[in-house]
Amino acid sequence: MTDINQITAALEGKDYKQAAQLIKQLQKESPENPWVQYYIARYYELTNNLEKAQTTYKQILRDITNAKIVSQTRQAIQRIETAQQNLRQQAIETAKNDPSNLEPGLLILEPVSPENKPAAIQNISRIFKIDAYTTRMQIQSRGWRLYKTGPIAELRIYGQELLNAGIPVFWATLSDIQKIQIFRVQHFQSLSSPAVVCKDKLDRLGAIEFNWSEVTQRVEGLLPMFIEVMDYSPNRRKEQFRHREIRQDYAQICDLHIPSRNCILRICDQSYEFQQGVDFTKASAELPTLPNHKNKTSRVKNSQQIPQSTTRINWNHLLEIFDRQLDVTVWSEFTPFADTVLDYTNMLSKIESHIEVERKSETPWDSAFQLYSGLAFLRNPENRE
Repeated sequence: MTDINQITAALEGKDYKQAAQLIKQLQKESPENPWVQYYIARYYELTNNLEKAQTTYKQILRDITNAKIVSQTRQAIQRIETAQQNLRQQAIETAKNDPSNLEPGLLILEPVSPENKPAAIQNISRIFKIDAYTTRMQIQSRGWRLYKTGPIAELRIYGQELLNAGIPVFWATLSDIQKIQIFRVQHFQSLSSPAVVCKDKLDRLGAIEFNWSEVTQRVEGLLPMFIEVMDYSPNRRKEQFRHREIRQDYAQICDLHIPSRNCILRICDQSYEFQQGVDFTKASAELPTLPNHKNKTSRVKNSQQIPQSTTRINWNHLLEIFDRQLDVTVWSEFTPFADTVLDYTNMLSKIESHIEVERKSETPWDSAFQLYSGLAFLRNPENRE
């Protein structure tokens, strides 16, 4: 019979080959022995396979009630977490020696499915040393969450650790987003052979011809339009009036991503010249549909069930054309993402929005959309060089 003391001696003497053989023998001879699982975990820990060690130790806490094993297992889990923190910090400090790794970046948490949420809560809490309740409030079932900002070296290491734990995340630098060229579309000159009149970042007017096949994805969003009102606010001492902004309407915006040219064509219903170029009411009926186009409910038919402005009807015609011509991913969860990013006012103030919407005062919503679309551009593997 295999003696447990022999396994302990082999592990302490760093004779891991002998220890592995003894553990296998013990597992074969006494598969129900609660120490088998412990020594498997201990073997993983001492051979620096920390992820497997941690998983096995946690399994022990779920399956075994032996007080001595449970006590030693809890100590082992604490050792591993401390070792992982030290390794992570060392990696971050080493990475920071390269100046490019100090660039400001963002870590984005993607939606987590309900069945994966318990494990995600546990792993995020462990990695960032925060309580489970806080983590639970931060995990979203739809849309992205801006989870952390900081030097890209740090975010990359945290991000890789989260990915290894099965948590969907990605990261990017602000400079990468700023490298994407944004062209603000004034109007379409043609749809069959797509051509647009647009402005660049210096407000220079020009034209761009492209093929529908160059567009790899679309991003759609709603930008709140605010008006200022006088708000009556009584209090104990005296009646007061104050200025307050309220949401009056929304500007609709749609980006077409063309990675082969590292550019985004940005279209906004507030600045699009519907009286110029293509007549969408005619074009929507005349333009052929792609052979592999999936049947979609008409946006225009639905929009005419309630009173709509001419701009809104034209806009729906334009989106319907995109629906028919572009069989690509559509990112449309900007609002839940914006809810997680609007408080980062200092960061957003450094992001040029490239959005033409008349406003009495600046709003972080515009820069938030630029950030969202830029992240989607970088997130798509087709958009990477």
